[in-house]
Amino acid sequence: MKTGIEGRLAVVTGAANGIGEAICHALAVEGVRVVLLDRDAPRLEIVSAAIGGRAAASHALDLTDRVAVRGVFADIAAGLGPVDILVNNVGQAPRERAQEFSEADPALWDFIIDVSLKTTLFCSQQVVPAMRERRWGKIVNISSEAPFTGGVRSPEYTAAKSGVIGFTRSLARQLAPFSVNVNSVGPGPTMTAAMESFQPAQLDRIKAAVPMGRLAAPAEIADAVCFLASERASYITGQTLLVNGGGVFH
Repeated sequence: MKTGIEGRLAVVTGAANGIGEAICHALAVEGVRVVLLDRDAPRLEIVSAAIGGRAAASHALDLTDRVAVRGVFADIAAGLGPVDILVNNVGQAPRERAQEFSEADPALWDFIIDVSLKTTLFCSQQVVPAMRERRWGKIVNISSEAPFTGGVRSPEYTAAKSGVIGFTRSLARQLAPFSVNVNSVGPGPTMTAAMESFQPAQLDRIKAAVPMGRLAAPAEIADAVCFLASERASYITGQTLLVNGGGVFH
């Protein structure tokens, strides 16, 4: 069965690296026109060039800047038409700044929640009215397995991604009568640039905790996103698909 999304217009946030880059490539293969959003302008140029004619546009911006975000989505609508698919991928864990919660700087909480949760809400708000009006749309939010595992290294990130899952469920119920699907993908450990900061022994421990014994490739997360963005998932909404190599949590 075909995906049914050839020729559709998608916006991908956090598009310049890792999972976001892989999502752009996967959507392009399905014949989707892709608008890339990220603050990393040089990498945006590289990714746009790599997907060639399927790169409808790219915009370098800070996705926590609401004025800039509103302006870019207005430009997209005016120049390219309504957004059919939104992938809210941008987000960030504390990485090297991770601390015990009792010692963590509240400014770090604000940053993590702004990037990993509020961007998802605000970008979604830019596309929902037109999706409702047209009675068609796909929103796929990148969450995490952390809300299921407890995410012991970064409670603030776990809280933000838990918020993404709750938002996904709630918005899905609001938009279901309008045939708009809202779902999320929860990656497990994935081989992105963030993993490069880990020592080999740390990576070995992470892999050992995964039943399949390895990290995900970004393309494997992108495949799940493409499925949920496609017409093959037309009766799926409000769900979180864990792509984590077999981890099961209760």
